[in-house]
Amino acid sequence: MKNVTIDNYLDPHYIHRSNWLRAAVLGANDGIISISSLAIGVAAASSTREPIVLATVAGLVAGALSMAAGEYVSVSSQTDTEKADIEREKQELEEMPETELKILSQIYENRGLKKETAKQVALEMTEYDALGTHVRDELGINEISQANPIQAAVASGASFIAGGVLPLLVVLFSPIKGMEYLLYGFTTIFLIILGATSAKTGGSSVTKAILRITIWGTIAMGLSALVGYIFGVNV
Repeated sequence: MKNVTIDNYLDPHYIHRSNWLRAAVLGANDGIISISSLAIGVAAASSTREPIVLATVAGLVAGALSMAAGEYVSVSSQTDTEKADIEREKQELEEMPETELKILSQIYENRGLKKETAKQVALEMTEYDALGTHVRDELGINEISQANPIQAAVASGASFIAGGVLPLLVVLFSPIKGMEYLLYGFTTIFLIILGATSAKTGGSSVTKAILRITIWGTIAMGLSALVGYIFGVNV
């Protein structure tokens, strides 16, 4: 029988992908829906291609930069908070180690260990790596949940562009008459593909992901078209 060790065992879980997958799906979804909605709104009020293309390109550039900057600032704030909590925990371990040991023991006891076992586990984990143990088990920070601002910003901005380019291609090559309907149709297809891909990558339900992403996308595009029809003038 072949021996299997932890080192050569392939972990089948998907949670380690959650950070970059969230940013990538959010960026692509926002790129597809926002650029399509913008193009649909302008197309509903325009009889020429130029203003539609101009609005779409401007929205694509501004949206990508906004997504990347917003994701970087947001994740950086999260990282700063994590670092501050880690420093605070380090200081508490130096000033009141007995209290921190009791807290750790209580955490393990609340998770189902017997009181004596929880104390022993807390003691051994503290001796092995006190700060790392408290950061993981008391603060809930680990290598999976820790945020990476650069990674999130790049994933978000790049995926926004990748998503936004799709409706831009429809704007460039579809006829002016009925463009908003073509945009809606193609965007729905793009969203279905994105939903299925993200679900497969994350190991979740494909049907649920497709329904969620297409329903909200349809609402956004419908409202944008309505605004274009109500307030638009032929340009």
